[in-house]
This record gives sequence, structure tokens and C-alpha cells, in this order.
Amino acid sequence: MRATPVLSVIRYLLLDRITYLVLPWGWAAFGFLIDVVVLRLTPAGHTDHRWVGGLGAVFLVMLTVGIQSVARALPFALTLGVSRRSYFLGVVALALALAVCFGLVVALGQIAERATGGWGMDMAYFRVPYVLDGPWYQSWLTATTAFALLFVYGMWYGLVFRRAGLPGTTVFGAAQLAVLALAAVVATWVHGWKDIGHLFTTLTATGLTACLAAVLAVMLAGGFATMRRLTI
Repeated sequence: MRATPVLSVIRYLLLDRITYLVLPWGWAAFGFLIDVVVLRLTPAGHTDHRWVGGLGAVFLVMLTVGIQSVARALPFALTLGVSRRSYFLGVVALALALAVCFGLVVALGQIAERATGGWGMDMAYFRVPYVLDGPWYQSWLTATTAFALLFVYGMWYGLVFRRAGLPGTTVFGAAQLAVLALAAVVATWVHGWKDIGHLFTTLTATGLTACLAAVLAVMLAGGFATMRRLTI
């Protein structure tokens, strides 16, 4: 049975298994070991959960993997006759598949973490306060959405770099910072920081996942629009 163009793109990308399958969790394992050492060398304190930030490395790696999925792998794929649409759909399909699998690892890690009393030292590695600290299925959904969002965000940056080079990428990033700065000015002007803080402190994991999914949809649309007239 002949593989579809999208499946062919996924197979092409997974030729680099180190980047897509090994690198994220290699960093996770390294961060876990560092966090264990740090907690062993510091007082336990009076909290039931000693939260550490090593898991954040996996999310950052997903961002960089998304960037390289087009910045490095796209040109050769187009020379092989792969259409831009097929390549985009293939990358997105791979991003979603990886996000689902990695999100499941986070959820299973939480189960093991709770069962072992935080690995015997009250460590909260897979449990992030207010974000990834609910039922395993809820954490799975939230982590999956966050992984996919960062991958697609990185892919969009890679596409902008391929289309507009470093100057265009700089403008792209600066424009986003300008929007955030403008939003901060407006929030300050209308004295809305208290309401914003209240929103984030009362936002449930389901609400957070919905927000992330909405942002993901916007990024997918932006990435596809950037991809359409891309020249290599």
C-alpha cells in the first residue's frame, strides 16, 4: 500500500529520531537528575510538595524542535517534490502525535510521583502547581495541548525565518513583544491588573486547556498562511 504524502513527510522527519524522540526526554532525564541532587542538598522545609522546574526543559525543547522542523528539514523535502501543503500537514500531524505521547508520559509520571510520595522526597517534578496538578487525564490533555502549541509556535518562527530571513524574524518577534507591551500599558491604564490576576488564579485546568487550544488554532492558521508562498 502506497504511503500518503502526509505519512511520507512524517517518515522523512523521523529519520532524525534523535531530535524528535530522544532529545526532549534526554533533557527531561538530565533535569530530573539535577533536581534530585538539588533537593538532596537543600532543607526539606514545611511544604508537602517541593516543586522543581526541570520539566520545563521538555517544553522548551519542543519549541526548538518545531523551529528546526522547517528551518532545517524543509528545503530538502521541497527539492524531493513534496508540496508545501503536504509538508505542513505532515509536520502538524507529527507535532500532534508527539504531543499526545509526551503528554501521556507526563500524566503517567504524575501517577508514579504520587504513588512514591514525590520519589521519596516530596518532589513535584511532573506536577506543576495550578497547571499540571489535577487528575491524570486532565494533566494529559493540558500537557498535550501545551506541547503541540510550542511545537507549532516554533514551526511558525521557522517558516518566518525561511521566508523573510533574520530581519523578518526579528520584526516578527518584535511585533509580538510590542503587542504584549501595549496590552500591559492598557491594563495599567484601566487598572486591570487585579482582575487579570484574579482570572489566572481562578482559571481551571479545563479553561487553561481551552485557551491554549484557541491560541494553537491561531498559530496553525498563521503558519499555514506563511507556508503558502514560501520560496526556497
